[in-house]
Amino acid sequence: MKNKFYIYCLALFTTTAFVSCDDELNGLQPFTEGNPETFFNSVSSFQNGVDGIYSQFWNYYASSGSGLQGLPDILSDNVILAQTGRRSNEVYYDYRYNPNTGGAITLYWSEAYEAVNAANLVIGQIDNLVDGPEKDNILGQAMAARAIAHFDLARIYAKIPTQSADANSSLGIVYLKVEDGDTGDPFAQPARETVASNYTEIIDDLEQAADLIGTNNGEGRLNRNAVYAMLSRVYLYNGDYQLAINAANQVTAPIVDATVEGALLDVYEDTTNDGVIIEWSVNTSSESGFSNVGVLYSQTTPPNTVSEYVVDYEFFNNLDANDLRREVIQYDATNQGNNYNAVRKFLGETGQVNGRVDIKVLRAAEVLLNKAEAQFELNQPAAALTTLDLLRDKRYTSYVGGESGQALEDAIQYERRVELSFEGHRFFDIKRRGEAVMRFNNGDIADGSGTPPEILTLSAGDHRFQFPIPIDEINANPNMDQNPDY
Repeated sequence: MKNKFYIYCLALFTTTAFVSCDDELNGLQPFTEGNPETFFNSVSSFQNGVDGIYSQFWNYYASSGSGLQGLPDILSDNVILAQTGRRSNEVYYDYRYNPNTGGAITLYWSEAYEAVNAANLVIGQIDNLVDGPEKDNILGQAMAARAIAHFDLARIYAKIPTQSADANSSLGIVYLKVEDGDTGDPFAQPARETVASNYTEIIDDLEQAADLIGTNNGEGRLNRNAVYAMLSRVYLYNGDYQLAINAANQVTAPIVDATVEGALLDVYEDTTNDGVIIEWSVNTSSESGFSNVGVLYSQTTPPNTVSEYVVDYEFFNNLDANDLRREVIQYDATNQGNNYNAVRKFLGETGQVNGRVDIKVLRAAEVLLNKAEAQFELNQPAAALTTLDLLRDKRYTSYVGGESGQALEDAIQYERRVELSFEGHRFFDIKRRGEAVMRFNNGDIADGSGTPPEILTLSAGDHRFQFPIPIDEINANPNMDQNPDY
């Protein structure tokens, strides 16, 4: 029985988590029939194990209740609560969450550590495979996935290295790591490490994965481009700007060209995945029929749309008329006689309005923006402008450009906000830059009337930029410290 617990519960520290896992195990066949030492005995069985990690990512990125694909936008200034919706996630929108809140706070913690657990199982038994490219590719996928799950945990529950002067020495998360043949201790009660330690281990896993992973593993799986693209993001978060540039230069995937009619919309309707480097696919997830990511923003029964959150009035009205992204950002919606600027991204596949689409975790456009920001931070304004224009050339029918100094930095951050809007970035971008969330006092109706946000500002340095550790974890593990001020 211990092996069965180990298979799915290694990453869950608490006694409570072990009990809840037992019910889960009983329905998981045949993977739980034997111990991992005998289950992992072929390339296909190892790939099945890796695919299980991707399913765990889907569980917390695509949750129709509070998926990581959208909640960071709700926490920021990109959207406003629609008063005629169900008021879902309002406790997060108004920054009222606490260790007992549940929802996203427990979801991200448990599911990300389940992904870590699944990765460690693969890594711990990898020597069951003979040396060669297939073994390397499996190990590379598992190490990269382990890093991504820990990175998500760190940016959610801890500070980001560039956020403040004390960030690196502050409380991070627990980095669960096993090596080849390691069985680990499923009943450990570990203490939190520092943020600096977390990022060292995340980067180490990703750098090793980059040397191992294959170039083409199919839709919904990680590959070499994915690892270097993720490194460009993690290095940027860590303030390693030259390394962010170097990683971006290793990415060969081109950005989608929005000047081609319908090309950008095709990406968000899953007609193509042009420019998408990391995605969690509905085609490879066992949860695909139950978690429709777009439901977090709206539910649509033509001709009406029940919007949960709509595009912020100020944000939408500041979009350039020549910006080709407008068609994927907003559409006109009506509910209970009110007109709204509804969120267009993740509305559904072509011809559908059910919110069931792949999760766009990281796109080539972000890699360019990571590079441009890193170049600016290294006082390379000409290079930063050139990189930024590579994106703008594919996003506008025309633009002025030519910025320098503060105007260039503002342009990079503006393009980042627009390009990555509603894809789970905005709150983290504000956080890592040590800035405040600043909302405007406009209402939720399309013309700016209606009800404005209850909370207009989340000051830089506010403790709520870090989610609290779930209360069950605190109660069960005496070594687990809660975040300050919760």
